[in-house]
Amino acid sequence: MLDTVKPSPDLTGFSRAEHTINGVRTVVHSIGSGPVLVFLHGTGTFTGFEMARDWAKRHTVIIPYHAGFGDSGDSETIDTVEDHVLHYMDLFDKLGLEQFDLAGFSLGGWLAAEFAIRQPDRVRKLVLVAPAGLVVGSAPAPGLFEIAPQELPAYLAHDPAAALRYFPKAPDPAFDARLGREVTGFAKLIRSEPQGNPKLAHWLHRITMPTLVLWGAADRLRPTAQADAWKAGLPDARVTLVPATGHLVFEETPSSAHYVTDFLVD
Repeated sequence: MLDTVKPSPDLTGFSRAEHTINGVRTVVHSIGSGPVLVFLHGTGTFTGFEMARDWAKRHTVIIPYHAGFGDSGDSETIDTVEDHVLHYMDLFDKLGLEQFDLAGFSLGGWLAAEFAIRQPDRVRKLVLVAPAGLVVGSAPAPGLFEIAPQELPAYLAHDPAAALRYFPKAPDPAFDARLGREVTGFAKLIRSEPQGNPKLAHWLHRITMPTLVLWGAADRLRPTAQADAWKAGLPDARVTLVPATGHLVFEETPSSAHYVTDFLVD
């Protein structure tokens, strides 16, 4: 079963815990010590979380796998963004997280924003890294299945070689199964609106905490021009563009991890 595919990223030094949240097996990794920073990952978990090692010098970094992603179990009832947000409300309750910093990348950025809309008092500071979810007519994202597989690395990174190092050099059924499961999970979330949540812009005013919008200046998968739309809707936001960097911000430019910790301790 795809639910049993083992993770490929190097998580040496991370602790691993399993929780059953409303019947869903949820795997949570953590590293470091200090104030809590929760990170919500993007659609593909194959790149790992190396940037968290830098964050862990100042923070306790908590990284849960979304339901249906990574090592977490599948759920027939969690198939909308709202479902995922409610699932995280339950998980954070169980972990005893009353207030914390929250960051999310791509799909995880969308989930982080939707969570902050619903429980703003719980989020001290918010970091959105090339977030999905906002419908921007002037700068739409390419369709999920419009990109040919051989073109994907050039959409993920400004320098395709930076993305290619995360892909297997030989056929790897386990890798394909894991990534296919995660892409399918994201596809469920955009089945009614491929660009995201048409109502999200209407509710961004509820995200009142300081927010960093971090983006690769050469992002083709989630167009960089969308950063302006996020900033326009957020009451207290700053935008930082990472030069010569595509969608995989932390993987292509590892030094960009410092933008997050600098913002959190500012």
